[in-house]
Amino acid sequence: MSKYDRPLPANSLGVAALVSVVVASVLLGAWELHWREYGSEVSYRNSGGLWAAERRRIDKGEGDALVLIGSSRMQFDVQLDVWEQVAGEKPIQLAMVGTSPLTAMEGLADDPDFTGRLLVGVAPDLFFSGLELYGEVFDRYRTETPAEWLGQQISLLIEPHLAFYNIDYALIPILRRQPLPPREGVFDPLEVRKLDILRKDRNIRMWRKVEEDPEYQALAERIWAQFLPLEIEDQEQYAGQLASYVGQIDRAVAANRKLADRGVDVIFVRFPSSERYRESEQIFFPRAATWDLLIEKTGAFGIHFEDYEELQGYEIPEWSHLSAAEADRFTKALYEVVQREAPEFTARAGDKENED
Repeated sequence: MSKYDRPLPANSLGVAALVSVVVASVLLGAWELHWREYGSEVSYRNSGGLWAAERRRIDKGEGDALVLIGSSRMQFDVQLDVWEQVAGEKPIQLAMVGTSPLTAMEGLADDPDFTGRLLVGVAPDLFFSGLELYGEVFDRYRTETPAEWLGQQISLLIEPHLAFYNIDYALIPILRRQPLPPREGVFDPLEVRKLDILRKDRNIRMWRKVEEDPEYQALAERIWAQFLPLEIEDQEQYAGQLASYVGQIDRAVAANRKLADRGVDVIFVRFPSSERYRESEQIFFPRAATWDLLIEKTGAFGIHFEDYEELQGYEIPEWSHLSAAEADRFTKALYEVVQREAPEFTARAGDKENED
């Protein structure tokens, strides 16, 4: 035997495998228990695969449905079950957190199968900038492979049962979030933390920890604050930003024109925000240069929370999204405004056909 040879131990490989399984199970169990004690509630992942599955409902015969697009406020603030309760129909939820809805709107405008109605959420910092933090969901709908589809089906079997399977509790993100000593000239922002509980139909409710844990709520506010300046430092750059918003509005105009030509009614909705979030929006996305221009150029009906008393005065724990109970109340109020101001929008497809 060469001096470089290393003989394998005589122990059974079966015993080694069993020990490995036991150790792994204990560690995973401890990790799961840790997050359950932290207050976690199991939730589905807000994944591209889940978004694509909901988008395909239109392809499979639900083209006359009410569809919701927008960013996180559309998902948090409009509760699907409550809307179904008051309107008699359950919308298809196609909003995506951290992502402008314009690409989704353009896709629906180019899809002849979609003949329903469209409620578009407008979060100024996303809509008018065109930012798409999770824009890959649109590609997933168009290019999903059989392997990706199968992986999504398997994942759906696991997601509602294991808290640690949520991406917010994965080891790498947890390690990445550990505090580092400040470095001069380096902006090392805090990552957005878990705020929601997501159902399989992509309905979101605010996580109770955000509402009930003052320390966690304060953390969420600090995270938003780092991205919400309250002063304009460079007037020339600011003027350029205002000019760039027109390009996003023109995208909405073109998409809305195609939808209107096909008989699709579109309503834009500006959801509530508060405190520092709202202050920053008012400075960097002034209403006259953004919302008012959008409604003027598209000719679509718009609902801005500032214009309706029943859409104001809600609890917004971290300045941007409604609490779970308030979202129920807001959904009813929003439906009543739509029904009063645009009754043809709330009429179901079958009712419209009968009227014709």
